[in-house]
Amino acid sequence: MLNPIYYTIVIVSSALLGCGQDYPQSTIDPASGDFGAAIHSLYQTVFWWTMLILAVVWGVLGWVLFRYRARPGGPEPKRIHGHLGLEIGWTVGAAIIVVLITIPTIHTVFQTQREAGEDALVVEVIGHQWWWEFRYPEQDVVTANELHLPVGRQVDLRLWSADVIHSFWVPRLGGKRDLNPLVRKPDGSLAINRLTFTVDEAGTFMGQCAEFCGPAHSLMGLRVIAAPEPEFEEWVERMKTPVEPDSGSLAARGREVFMGATCVACHAIAGTNARGRLGPDLTRLGARTTIGAGLLENTRENLAAWITAPAEFKPGVKMPGVAEEGGGFPPTGLSSEQVEAVAAYLASLGR
Repeated sequence: MLNPIYYTIVIVSSALLGCGQDYPQSTIDPASGDFGAAIHSLYQTVFWWTMLILAVVWGVLGWVLFRYRARPGGPEPKRIHGHLGLEIGWTVGAAIIVVLITIPTIHTVFQTQREAGEDALVVEVIGHQWWWEFRYPEQDVVTANELHLPVGRQVDLRLWSADVIHSFWVPRLGGKRDLNPLVRKPDGSLAINRLTFTVDEAGTFMGQCAEFCGPAHSLMGLRVIAAPEPEFEEWVERMKTPVEPDSGSLAARGREVFMGATCVACHAIAGTNARGRLGPDLTRLGARTTIGAGLLENTRENLAAWITAPAEFKPGVKMPGVAEEGGGFPPTGLSSEQVEAVAAYLASLGR
């Protein structure tokens, strides 16, 4: 039989290994911003009340098991059926605990449902199977899968879906709101959800669709990139500035292929004739950190692989590949040389 110390070492080692990883979407990481701080504070309140209850219950249970344990030759214990005082006590105690948790919960609900201020940055968040569209109506900018926000400025996200129900969730920012297909209220206005918060530190925050939305649901990630206001304004200006590939370059050849193929039926690139709305906006795609909604690192090699066979990376994707249809569209039929050229063009859009 193995020594009990062996089991102890295995259990403790497993626990330590689990604690040593980087979990960018952990709900217990320190929050960033007012919304995240409110959610984190409520989480801590509920957690410590739970720990107190656990300590009391296990403490009393342990004392009872030790104090009234069976002893050799001991008398037959008295049988008791019901105890009015105890029953009233634990009922009232449980009710008090529920009230102590309910009060901060209600406060947090109202705190996180407040209206946005007049100077808040408005961003329209549209969920698609399986990617995110971000529109900045005041800046006349559209992008996909990477949400750029200024630090210290309130944000007013207006969320809806182009197809099925999705859910916007960035754990460290605390927000989780459903994106519902557009419907009209009795007064004729559109029913959309809103999420208001302020990011108080620069950095990249990982997010995920939190509502099952089809076979590629788990592959519908997003990133919130928060930067100081001047850097955010620079990003806006870059998004508005068209990028022209060098004449005679592989990227220039890729632009010709892109504009002459079916790519323009679904994708848009600012400053060009590509104005499709079915797929992600590709303006400044080369500057993004990932492609495929956080699925692959943004490199020319990965771009070429994605263009060739997107369904190999994301099941059910509505984008056709070189030899396979997708979303009702026929295969693109691009040659490997054309794929490489298009990948070079898209990568050049980050300059």
